[in-house]
Amino acid sequence: MNDDLVFVDEFVSGVRWDAKYATWDNFTGRPVDGYLANRIVGTRALCAALERAREKAAPLGLGLLLWDGYRPQRAVAGFLRWSKEPEDGRTKPRHYPNLDRTELFEQGYVSAESGHSRGSTVDLTLYHLATGDHAPMGGDHDLMDPVSHHGATGITPVEASNRRTLRAVMEACGFSAYEREWWHYTLRDEPYRDTYFDVPIT
Repeated sequence: MNDDLVFVDEFVSGVRWDAKYATWDNFTGRPVDGYLANRIVGTRALCAALERAREKAAPLGLGLLLWDGYRPQRAVAGFLRWSKEPEDGRTKPRHYPNLDRTELFEQGYVSAESGHSRGSTVDLTLYHLATGDHAPMGGDHDLMDPVSHHGATGITPVEASNRRTLRAVMEACGFSAYEREWWHYTLRDEPYRDTYFDVPIT
């Protein structure tokens, strides 16, 4: 890999991860091109900011659980191919219940050029340090629906509070939120603003 793309767990102490696109548990229903290992990769700058976020969350009894970081450009191309395949209904109820596949790009949930491919964007949630349980957020990773937007209605006060906590932690540590996805954050001072890497995760 690029010398500045590193395994996040080697630089952020105590972080948990489940690289969804390396598994069958994602909106495509299969492992995605370029994800050959269940590891989260990011720039060194991303790791430094995530370490600050972990330190800020810990006194609240919370830890960070990462779902995605650096995303090879070939994976993004794979998403585009998948969007043109016939609908089989396997992942639609969980991930895009109110949209057609082709609308995922139009609605901004999937992009032909993803900030993830620049290495300083992360998808994550919070978990309770005492129990290991996920903090309820009112919808899971890659639920492509208005309920996943920041400020969405239809979620409980606890879920809304947890989303606000995650956003406060991340923004205080140098990240910007994406309004359509409560789990998606990009480092404001990302080091590779114009570079879309295509190195596989191995």
